[in-house]
Amino acid sequence: MTQPAIRLSEVSRHFGRVRALDSVTVDIPHNAITGLLGRNGAGKTTLMSIIAGHDRADSGSVRVLGADPFERAPIMSSISFVRDNQRYPEDFTLRHLLEVAPLFHAGWDADVAEKLVAGFRLSRKTTVKKMSRGQTSSLGIVLGLASRAPVTIFDEPYLGLDATARRFFYDALMQDYIDHPRTIIVSTHLIDEMEPLLEHVVIVDGGRLVREAAADELRGSAITLSGLTAAVDDLATGHRVLQRRTVGGLSSVVIEATDADTITERATRAGAQVSPATLQDLVAAYGVEAESLEGTHA
Repeated sequence: MTQPAIRLSEVSRHFGRVRALDSVTVDIPHNAITGLLGRNGAGKTTLMSIIAGHDRADSGSVRVLGADPFERAPIMSSISFVRDNQRYPEDFTLRHLLEVAPLFHAGWDADVAEKLVAGFRLSRKTTVKKMSRGQTSSLGIVLGLASRAPVTIFDEPYLGLDATARRFFYDALMQDYIDHPRTIIVSTHLIDEMEPLLEHVVIVDGGRLVREAAADELRGSAITLSGLTAAVDDLATGHRVLQRRTVGGLSSVVIEATDADTITERATRAGAQVSPATLQDLVAAYGVEAESLEGTHA
């Protein structure tokens, strides 16, 4: 497929004086698990709402599977968007929701739903209003994965889940994706846990796109240097510094670097340490950089 599954061009959205999205241009590929990363208030939920057709951009172009999703039933029926605060009829039980869900998703897979219900040990008799936070998160995961929607979006899907339940979710997500490839977007703060699943990464901060790339490309694009400040500054010379921490005579910096081997050799001679920057490091670093740039223009 030559065209991306999702294409946003110069998309902006404001709520009063609050700038939720600011001229975001990004392509999200077909049949990939994309991590939508950023700090609280970065604009992630607004971006997902616009992609899902639940909200409309103030300006710019939005194309999902080739068309604007807003108020277009054929496109919206191809999208499953599970919000972090997803609401359901309070008197509904699991049985009710599993009966209704297939009406909205032509690709609904009842077998997948049953396996996930068993794996999360969800009660069929408890009404939604009596479910715990973890149970409602599990319910959202069941509906999202079993929908088999061509575009499936999860907004912080693991809230309230313990480590065992989160691991079950990650394994189920990967297995179902392998069995039925599609475009999956996951917004998450548990970046270190989800990093092995991500194939594509979109980082936003302050409503702006700050980085978008294949996950492997992004992982290899930056390193962390730590040691004596003088040595670290010398090694970082000529590279874009994304983040810096200094305590006394010691410093740690995250820099963009494609010549990690050369820097490592120099660092060894200088007594400094070099380590690959994780996606968590990069989200924090790009966020700090965006904040610094915002202050510069204030």
